[in-house]
Amino acid sequence: MNIDVPCKQDYLSLIEIWEESVRATHEFLPEENIKSLKSQILMFYFDAVELRGAKNENNEYVGFIGVADGNIEMLFVSPKYIGCGIGALLTNHAIKHQSAIKVDVNEQNPAAVGFYQHIGFKVVGRSELDGQGNPFPLLHMGLET
Repeated sequence: MNIDVPCKQDYLSLIEIWEESVRATHEFLPEENIKSLKSQILMFYFDAVELRGAKNENNEYVGFIGVADGNIEMLFVSPKYIGCGIGALLTNHAIKHQSAIKVDVNEQNPAAVGFYQHIGFKVVGRSELDGQGNPFPLLHMGLET
């Protein structure tokens, strides 16, 4: 796997990964939320984070991570590659090279919570609402020191 910095021309590939991953892992999200988030990510969120992408042997993106102010704002892996170490590769890269030390995780996504715990994050707080004000509780996690 190769990690690089995606450019704007790569955003359509990344948003496809995002949508496939969300549909595979975020069963609690209604369709209208997925559509709304998709457009917001394309228009605003990709540009608001420091993006890194993982490419396979065919030079195709298979996952990406976005960090802002030490917080992992997004981590998505193509469903075909979930469980293959891409998420850990990107997260460890973000910790080492992007100063990532915290993450907010949907409480209704226990696989993601377990993933981050495995990496070394622990729950340090909880919010009833997500970042868009929707009733999808978030667990605030930080790296154990």
